[in-house]
Amino acid sequence: MIDVLVVGAGFGRDFVPLYALHPEVLRVGLVEPDAQRRAAVSAELGVDAAYSSLDEALAAGDWDAVHLLSPVRFHVEQTLQVLASGRSCASAVPMATTLDDIARVIDAASSSAGRYMMMETALYQREYLHALHLRETGALGRLTYLSGAHMQDLDGFASYWMGYAPMEYATHIVAPLLGIAGVTARSARCLGSGTLRASHRGANGNPFPLESALFTLSAPEPLVVQVTVSFFENARSYTEGFNVYGERAALEWPSAEGGPVVIHTAGPADGAGPGRPVARAELAPPDRHGTMPEALRPHTRPHVYRPPGGRPAVELQAWHGGSHPHLVHEFVSSVTDGRLPEIDARRAAGVTAPGIVAHLSALRGGAELMIPQY
Repeated sequence: MIDVLVVGAGFGRDFVPLYALHPEVLRVGLVEPDAQRRAAVSAELGVDAAYSSLDEALAAGDWDAVHLLSPVRFHVEQTLQVLASGRSCASAVPMATTLDDIARVIDAASSSAGRYMMMETALYQREYLHALHLRETGALGRLTYLSGAHMQDLDGFASYWMGYAPMEYATHIVAPLLGIAGVTARSARCLGSGTLRASHRGANGNPFPLESALFTLSAPEPLVVQVTVSFFENARSYTEGFNVYGERAALEWPSAEGGPVVIHTAGPADGAGPGRPVARAELAPPDRHGTMPEALRPHTRPHVYRPPGGRPAVELQAWHGGSHPHLVHEFVSSVTDGRLPEIDARRAAGVTAPGIVAHLSALRGGAELMIPQY
């Protein structure tokens, strides 16, 4: 049994109940600097302890593992702080926004008694798990092309998002495509599109509302991945989706978030016309619970959570394709089993560095840049 500390009561609110339900978690604590939000979430969910800062919580000495759901700018330093304390650390994406900081996290994870995991939702969402099933069963055949896009309107978001480089947040697309291909990204060519309005510039120094990259892969045959990330000035509803094309079949992300995926299946040439006949079908991907504890399984879909102490029931959503319970179980079980998690520091680096290098390429007019191999 372990005690888990959740840092951040915004996005973190979705994870507190999942840790509380896990049979290998004894106590759940919360860190939130905003006193009003800390009090509200603590009262709503019935956490075992609440703190105003990570320093205060770690000084209490009670926690075995920490899940960071704080703003991106805090990820690296808080990760280093947790690992230096000997505790296990899970971090929301991205792992880092510079190659130097990736190296710092890898070094810290290598020398710590704790485990490091990047909590990449895209590697556990039901659409990805189904695409991986098609790949592993041979239904797709030889892969020929992979693409994806993360489009989100950040107008009205906190000021630290202004001017954020889109490709520095590309892991939600890079990770599933590399996971399906089963290889790493070797090089990046990227172009920025459009020019950020002055009101969206912020202090991050990025001039582009949208960036689009081509990655070459370390595959035996030539294979290209195309990734687009857009944060501003693009009239498209939210999507974090990918498409996988193979010789036998293809899977395309739904045009509307949460809708069915589209499966294209090619048959043999039948002489009735040019090319092979291709059948199109829509599919609602199933949940794949694997070894997930029974108590977590309902939460891959919207479900009601009943907090301890007779508190009122809480309706919980299941964002990111039902991935959150999978992430919680993988992190907890890696700590209790004493093993590396599936998304350890080196795999996290392998899906974070491509976006960082792609943004550098965009700043250099699309020059091909090599990606470090971890």
